[in-house]
Amino acid sequence: MGIVRDHPELALFLCLALGYLVGKLRVGPITLGGICGTLIVSLLIGTRHVTVDDDVKTVFFALFIFSLGYLAGPQFFANLNRRSLRFLVLCLIELVCVLGIAFGLAKAFDLDVGTASGILAGAATESAVVGTATEAIGKLNGLTSAQVTQYQGHVATAYTVCYLFGLVTIVLYTSQIMPMLMRINLADASRELWENMRGGVRGLESDEREALPSTVGRTYLVTLADGLRIGELKAVRSGRVTVEGVKRGSALLKPSPDLQLTLSDLVQLVGRRSRIIEAGREIGPETPSVPGLDVPLATRQVAVTEKATAGSSIARMEQDHPEFLQDGVYVTDVLRNDQHLPASAETTVQRGDVLTLVGARSGLDRLVAKIGAVVKNDATDFIYLGLGIVAGSLLGQIVVHFGDIPMSLGTGGGCLVSGLLFGWFRSRKQTFGAFPPQAANTLKDLGLAVFIACTGLTAGPQAWPLLKEYGALLPFAGIAMVLIPATISLVVGRKLLHIEKPTLIGAIAGQQCSTPAITSITQVAQSSVPLLGYTITYALSNFLLPLTGPILVGVLGAG
Repeated sequence: MGIVRDHPELALFLCLALGYLVGKLRVGPITLGGICGTLIVSLLIGTRHVTVDDDVKTVFFALFIFSLGYLAGPQFFANLNRRSLRFLVLCLIELVCVLGIAFGLAKAFDLDVGTASGILAGAATESAVVGTATEAIGKLNGLTSAQVTQYQGHVATAYTVCYLFGLVTIVLYTSQIMPMLMRINLADASRELWENMRGGVRGLESDEREALPSTVGRTYLVTLADGLRIGELKAVRSGRVTVEGVKRGSALLKPSPDLQLTLSDLVQLVGRRSRIIEAGREIGPETPSVPGLDVPLATRQVAVTEKATAGSSIARMEQDHPEFLQDGVYVTDVLRNDQHLPASAETTVQRGDVLTLVGARSGLDRLVAKIGAVVKNDATDFIYLGLGIVAGSLLGQIVVHFGDIPMSLGTGGGCLVSGLLFGWFRSRKQTFGAFPPQAANTLKDLGLAVFIACTGLTAGPQAWPLLKEYGALLPFAGIAMVLIPATISLVVGRKLLHIEKPTLIGAIAGQQCSTPAITSITQVAQSSVPLLGYTITYALSNFLLPLTGPILVGVLGAG
């Protein structure tokens, strides 16, 4: 261990490599995940008194928490409306329950502030609380440096044990037990809900693809429409299809409304399959692909920036913008943060969502100019990123006193708030401040992993004494702090809020920010429908839960 102790960078990346290797271990549907694995490995290595400078931990935590806020910002603010109020109720249930239980356990068992905060972070499976609570402990008045180090170590140890039991509980409870309690087959219920959302169209299985895609291009030989102008075709005049090309002999003609068709012209149409078939009956027989006339459909990824579109369903958006029908443009995918939602008629579009639009190039360009901006996320804008973290760090230095209790967001809370604001502001018109999702997720994951490794190395010497003292309490707390808020949310969500069952299960996983849980749920459901609830509560809880760390530390520290 001598070389590891002398070279902290070696210890740090050794923790990451071994930790993510441990995190890949699978027991049934459960995997620990890289973060929990990293903490376990770093605690073990930390027992050999291997440390890394605290400034490294602070810098990487700022990167993590800002990236987290940046990714969640657009949906967090989009969900602050009446329609999402019922999902906010679930997040508030989670918030009140975990704070109340952690405070009650601290008073009942005389826990120190570090252990109580670690129980809160681990049982809620919210790694960001480790950072915000650890930072808040460092700012408590009346503690010696040895006590600060000891309590911060207790945060990491209690988090590790509670996280293991909390993770297993939330995954099994949401994906296996909740469907049984509601007496549903999750796969069948999700498929039925999706079909209802799509007007009765059957949903596809996970290994299926459309044999007959809805958006098509076809070429027809003019035999029935001889002498008609393009604008006189019923299907074109009603906005059902678009004419993308006309070939007369060897010449390619521009398909203007006044162009008169003649016998043996070849006409290429683009639109919905059913409309194309109807149009073909007006023109003549279908022909094979014609060289030079086979105009491909264009694809655009468009960030929704139009204020009137935000909050509308896809069906309503298509009604408000006739270009969808007139120019043959169709929504094939909805990307919210890093989650793909079903592009059904009932799916609500939020500002900042990225829509994949497919259609004829001319109509597509006109529509994009109206509803949003083409996403350009090819390089990170480090000016925007740097200013955001600076603003968050400054915000975190503000201290507000509630009686004798000093409350401060700290660097973590400040960067979270600034990340939310900077991410939301960027989403309104995505022509500046680029922070590609891949880059943001990489910085988020790396920042959290390095922070957890540093925390574990520091906490290593205090881990074993804490486990001997509270070994039986920690597993109980990890299970109870999952079951209580999740069960209350299940009852309230069904009986009072009337949330659809598959959506409710996803929302409960989201209120606890549990990615492993929603992964297991979607596997059981064989559908992305539960994500409709998950994305809303996940965005809200990602902001609310990290703030519980400073709140709990402030209340217990003042007592």
